[in-house]
Formats: sequence, C-alpha cells, structure tokens
Amino acid sequence: MQSTTVRDSMTASPKTVAGSASVSEAAKLMADENVGSLPVVEGDKLIGIVTDRDLVVQVVARGQDPDTVLVSDIYSEKPVVASPDDPLDEALKRMASEQVRRLPVVSDGRLVGILAQADVAREAQAESTGQMVEQISEEESR
Repeated sequence: MQSTTVRDSMTASPKTVAGSASVSEAAKLMADENVGSLPVVEGDKLIGIVTDRDLVVQVVARGQDPDTVLVSDIYSEKPVVASPDDPLDEALKRMASEQVRRLPVVSDGRLVGILAQADVAREAQAESTGQMVEQISEEESR
C-alpha cells in the first residue's frame, strides 16, 4: 500500500493575500475564511505568510492603522513549507518540530495548496495526530 502524501491531504488552491493588501483586508479575509494565517503571494509564487498574531503584535498593539499598513510590512518571509509529494508523516513531524499549524505546499516555488493541522488530523493515525497537537500546544503555552 502506498503511503499517504501531502497532496492527498492538502487543501488545493487556498485563499491567499497579496503583499499590497492592507492589514485590514487580510484580517477580514482571515475572519471570512475562519483561518489564522494566509499565504502571501506574488501571482502564484509564495513569498511569505501572515498570521493573526502578526496583525495583533505588529499593528494593533502598536496603535497603527490597519487600513494603511500593508501586509508586505509585516509578513514573515521564508515560511516552513512542504512539497506535494512529501510523505504526510514527514510533514506532520515538520509541523510539530517547527511549532506550526499550517504548512504552505509549494511546487517549483508556486503555491499549490496548504496543509492544515485539521487536514492531518483527518488523514494521519490518531496517535501521530495526538502527538503533533500535544507538541504544538506545549510550545505555544510557554
């Protein structure tokens, strides 16, 4: 039996945001999609990721105007990524070791999907999923 790959579990064509979008636009998109992060793209090329924490810490907490601050001012470059052909177990281990809940899935520099903790929970063995959630949660509570 062939092992499960990231491609088997990822969400294809995830919602994205351009670096030229305002932080307010990104926040609205996150709320509409019920997600805590968005891949930042130029065309279909992944250039980074912006999280709800980025919005709060770098904009709201500093009293900046989310309508005038751009995503390009606050996003994180070089996010942890996966390839569509990576074994799902490897992606799960990467998520746990890097303490992330979502991995952009990239092929030849192009964003082709996103692998979320929820996707892994549906596909992976229950024990592996529990270990991943526990490891991510341990780090976040520190």
